[in-house]
Amino acid sequence: MAGEIPGKWRTLLLLAVAELLAMATWFSASAVVPGLTNEWNLDGGQQAWLTMSVQIGFVAGAFGSALLNLADRIPAKQLFGYSALLAAAATALIPLIATGFAMAMVLRFLTGVFLAGVYPVGMKIMATWTRADRGLGIGLLVGALTVGSAAPHLINAGGGIPEWQFVLYGAAVAAAIGGVICFLAVTEGPYAAAAPKFNWKYTVEVVRNRGLMLANLGYLGHMWELYAMWTWIPVFLIASFEIAGVGAAWAAFTAFCVIAIGGPASVLAGKLADRFGRTLVTSVLMAISGSCAVLVGFLFGAHPIWLVPLCLIWGFTIVSDSAQFSASVSELANPEYVGTALTLQTSVGFLLTMLTIRLIPPIEGAVGWEWAFSFLAIGPLFGIIAMLALRRSDDREKLAGGVG
Repeated sequence: MAGEIPGKWRTLLLLAVAELLAMATWFSASAVVPGLTNEWNLDGGQQAWLTMSVQIGFVAGAFGSALLNLADRIPAKQLFGYSALLAAAATALIPLIATGFAMAMVLRFLTGVFLAGVYPVGMKIMATWTRADRGLGIGLLVGALTVGSAAPHLINAGGGIPEWQFVLYGAAVAAAIGGVICFLAVTEGPYAAAAPKFNWKYTVEVVRNRGLMLANLGYLGHMWELYAMWTWIPVFLIASFEIAGVGAAWAAFTAFCVIAIGGPASVLAGKLADRFGRTLVTSVLMAISGSCAVLVGFLFGAHPIWLVPLCLIWGFTIVSDSAQFSASVSELANPEYVGTALTLQTSVGFLLTMLTIRLIPPIEGAVGWEWAFSFLAIGPLFGIIAMLALRRSDDREKLAGGVG
């Protein structure tokens, strides 16, 4: 392409690979819930906390990094690299020293704190290389995050459910390699600039901006569904496959595919949103994913030939709109408080995921897996209402070059 920056796509590809590998630690413990339950006698609430503690750590790390302005004070590649190595260490320490749930939860919290130096910083590095094609770059990074989050389930399928230590060690090694790749091969691009500092006084401006609030409500509807599904779909599949007489390793492999399919889907959704509008594309995707949340329970225990295609559609649509909410906020916010707007959006979204992750076990205990995921459809419903309201507003002219 004429005028292309030398080394741009090589760097972005390596950045995406580093992101993918580092994010393998996010769901590393969630992927081995059955093995940990057998070893430590975990109840449903403790199983949920294995993921919720990462969410809390991520929110704490994101706020701390913003308030201390770490992304400006530490070179981005170094912050990413060290954070990935620390996340790897925290993950490896679980099979090394953890003797029960309490210690594991602390280490999972620290993993979340360190990952706050990976995903947002990766986004910052990506932004230094892109302008007109930033949507593609964001989709690439979100896609890498998605595949990385799914990776432990692939390791699990290869190593076997009982060998939970192997899964955590594998995820730790992957994250360490990701950190090394960033150290050795990733640099900031020609559009590098100081990131805006987090400033609490801009919070009121974010709340007063109707377009931003609608975009954030759409994002919250999306997050209501996403991480609860990602956390519990492996457990759902294991239970369903067992009824159908199919081995747990196949359930783990299916869980990997269901989550990982969101990787290429994120890139495709970014291209579609640039052409047809962010509000339209996100609304259609939420309508499909919300419908899947309701329908998937009807196929619980059915032969995988019927269940797996629906789960793949769910995995494709549930995350592919994610980058478009961040892109919308970056386009709608005053440049002076884009940093604050994105920090608030991400932090509140991840806090919300804790509620839905925690609610799945008691709901499943009360009504079974046949109906446990149905309440997740509430989020996409409200998200669609918000994004269509944004599409009808004057603010749509600011989105996707005026497309909406």
